[in-house]
Amino acid sequence: MFGVDSSELAVVAILALIFIGPKDLPKVLRTVGYWVGRVRGMASHFTSGIENMVREAELEEMEKRWREENERIMRLHPADAHYPEPGEPDAMPPVAKTEEESPPEKRPLP
Repeated sequence: MFGVDSSELAVVAILALIFIGPKDLPKVLRTVGYWVGRVRGMASHFTSGIENMVREAELEEMEKRWREENERIMRLHPADAHYPEPGEPDAMPPVAKTEEESPPEKRPLP
């Protein structure tokens, strides 16, 4: 996690045993464990907050795109237009062209 090798961890454990002593070492380790847990909890809470903000931003972008696409479809197929019954495919009205669409260019085939 922090780039600490097992040999370095063993050296720290031996030094802690020498300087803190075997009597107080369990209490120190409990305190260190408590604070490491608190730091991990805060980091997790911070990370989940950032992820929620990103998710909300993505959701807003998707809603914006959905709204734009819905408006485009409603312009192409207005609600007050006459539409044939489902069994009459030849009676469909022509689709209106939008300003976004341009007529296809005729290109010679290679």
